[in-house]
Amino acid sequence: MTTDRIERDIVIAAAPHRVWEIVTRAEHLGTWFADAGAEIDLRPGGELTLTWKEYGVSRGVVETVEPYTTFAFRWALDDGRPGDGNSTLVVFTLTPDGDGTRLRVVESGFSELAGGPDQQAKHVEQNTEGWRLELEELRGYAESVES
Repeated sequence: MTTDRIERDIVIAAAPHRVWEIVTRAEHLGTWFADAGAEIDLRPGGELTLTWKEYGVSRGVVETVEPYTTFAFRWALDDGRPGDGNSTLVVFTLTPDGDGTRLRVVESGFSELAGGPDQQAKHVEQNTEGWRLELEELRGYAESVES
């Protein structure tokens, strides 16, 4: 059976308010995460669009906005709108850690994806590696750029 979630934690040498802005503002998301731009309506139910040069567009819907602590969105793993069978939930949780911020990312819902166990396992594998790379980019960006 495929795991249903990916969990990653990193500590960033930046205050929670700075990390919050980097995780939730389009001008930052479109730099460290989606390398060809981002759009976000930062409210529950708001639309999120992430664009990559190599992978194209991913659409999402904002689920949770609790400033400086929790940001969550559901995103489609194909080029459609997120819905049953094609999307997972991504939750960012920020907590103070000394002078920095502990950022926890949990992506879940892989077992609900259409396409069966092999396709689900492929998404888990790709996104596990993706989060490893993207969170290192986020850390470097947050520690070097003013928000």
